[in-house]
Amino acid sequence: MTAKANPGHEAVEVKGWFGAHKWLLARRFSQVAILALFLVGPLFGYYIVKGTIASSLTLDVLPLTDPFMLIQSWLAGHQLESTALIGAAIVVVTYLIVGGRVYCSWVCPVNIITDAAHWVRQKLDIRGGLKLTRGARYWLLGMALVTAFAGGIIAWELVNPVTLVFRALVFGVGWAWGAALAVFLFDLFVSERGWCSHLCPVGAFYSLLGSSAVLRVRATRRDACNNCMDCFAVCPEQQVITPALRGADKGVGPVILSPNCTNCGRCIDVCSLDVFEFGTRFNNRSLTTDNKENGPVLGKAA
Repeated sequence: MTAKANPGHEAVEVKGWFGAHKWLLARRFSQVAILALFLVGPLFGYYIVKGTIASSLTLDVLPLTDPFMLIQSWLAGHQLESTALIGAAIVVVTYLIVGGRVYCSWVCPVNIITDAAHWVRQKLDIRGGLKLTRGARYWLLGMALVTAFAGGIIAWELVNPVTLVFRALVFGVGWAWGAALAVFLFDLFVSERGWCSHLCPVGAFYSLLGSSAVLRVRATRRDACNNCMDCFAVCPEQQVITPALRGADKGVGPVILSPNCTNCGRCIDVCSLDVFEFGTRFNNRSLTTDNKENGPVLGKAA
C-alpha cells in the first residue's frame, strides 16, 4: 500500500491541527531555542552560551562537548582538557537516556534544512533519484576517525555541514551558507532524505551512542492500526517502524528498538488512532487494546 498524498490529514480532523503537530512544533522550538541561546551573545553582548554546538559553556558553569569531535581530537593526538572530558561525559549520559539520534531531530540545525527539502520534494512531486545504502554513513564515520588518526587533524569538522550551518547562522560566515544550500539541493534533487538518513556520520555516531537508550517510541496500540501508512510517509527512517508495528505474529514487542529512530515523534503526531506514544524500552511485550476501558491487556495483535 502506498502512502497518502497528505499524511496526517485524518489526524488533524480527529485531534485538531495542534494535536497533529505538537511534537513537530516542540522539535522546532527546541532547535530554534538552542540557536537563540548562542545568538544572544553576538547580538546583545550577553553570553548565556559561549562556544559552538560542538563545544560550549553555559552560564560559565555547564560544559558540553560533542563526543564525536572529542574522539577525533584524541585520535589526532591533541591534548584533551578536563572541561572537554566532563562536557563529553554529560552529553554521553544524556543521550544514553533519551536516545542518541535525538540529537539529529531535536538539536541539529541541518535537520530543519533536510525536512524543508523533503517537504518541497513532496509538494513538487519529485520522485526517484540516487539510491544510497544506509550503511554509507557508518563508512563515512570510520573514514572521519581514520583521517583524524592518520592526518593529525580533525578534518571532518572542516567540511561538516552541521558545523558550517551553525557558523553561518550564529557567526554570519557567508561561505558557510553554501553548505546549507548544498545539503538542501542534494536532498531535493539527488537523493530523498539523502544526507540525514544515509550519509551523515554524526548521525551514525549518535545512533551507536544511543543504541541502548531508555526513551523510545512504542506502538503500544498497534492492534488498532488500519494500515493508512501515514507513519511511514513522515518517518525519516522508515525501516525502524515495521518490526514494532508488524512484529506481533513473530513475537516482536511494540517498542521501536532500532538505534536509527530519531525519536522525532512525527509518527505519534500523524496517527489518528494514537497507535504510537513515547515510553521506555522496558516491558516490551505484545499488547492489545481490546478492552479499552480497562487499558491495554496482554494478548496478540490482530
